[in-house]
Amino acid sequence: MRQMLGSLVFTSVLFASVAIYGSVAFLCTPFGYRCSYAFAHFWARWMLASLRRFCGLGYTVEGLENLQRDNTVVLMKHSSSWETIAQIQLFPPQVWVIKRELLWAPVLGWMLFFLKAIGINRRAGRSAVTQVIEQGRRRLDEGLWIIIFPEGTRVPAGETRRYGISGVLLAQAAGGRPVVPVAHNAGDFWPRRGLLKKPGTVRVVIGAPIPTAGREARDVIDDVRRWIDSTLREIAAEGR
Repeated sequence: MRQMLGSLVFTSVLFASVAIYGSVAFLCTPFGYRCSYAFAHFWARWMLASLRRFCGLGYTVEGLENLQRDNTVVLMKHSSSWETIAQIQLFPPQVWVIKRELLWAPVLGWMLFFLKAIGINRRAGRSAVTQVIEQGRRRLDEGLWIIIFPEGTRVPAGETRRYGISGVLLAQAAGGRPVVPVAHNAGDFWPRRGLLKKPGTVRVVIGAPIPTAGREARDVIDDVRRWIDSTLREIAAEGR
């Protein structure tokens, strides 16, 4: 009962904070992306601290040394809402590839627009991939990192689905940059579409960059998927 109450309090704080931050982001627009992003970074830190306080859910990160290089594309497992918050804390200044419908949402859409998110029509097939490449190259040229969930949507913990190759194609089009795989077990604590947040520690593992230059995109994404799947098995085994 106590855990459910804490989860309800956190969820209420989360929704209220989005409304407040969206308004602040709007006021920051005359000062540019960096100002809006600074508030987003503060918001994410506050949300993760609130999650720890109300739900007893913290996190650890391994492999930060794999980010000590030029900005590139991060391909991250998507099993929870947790990583949509935590990614702002985990990685350098960044933008995200999202479904375009999120840009139409009141307040949240403002926030994502001002933070230069790349909104795509997921049903557009090749056209959606072209959008990711064209807009993503501009963001990379600005020095920003690109965060992509290659599965395209949240997948329940322990499950997987086919990985899209748009992130790899973007990295290749931007000069053959490597991609950085990221695995985590957030879905074990904050399930997909779940209200209850379980106490514990989310473990995030950032992998070594995977080369893309001169390779078939599907071969690269298969390497990403295998690394993420094997890392998740290791996390699960060590957590038993």
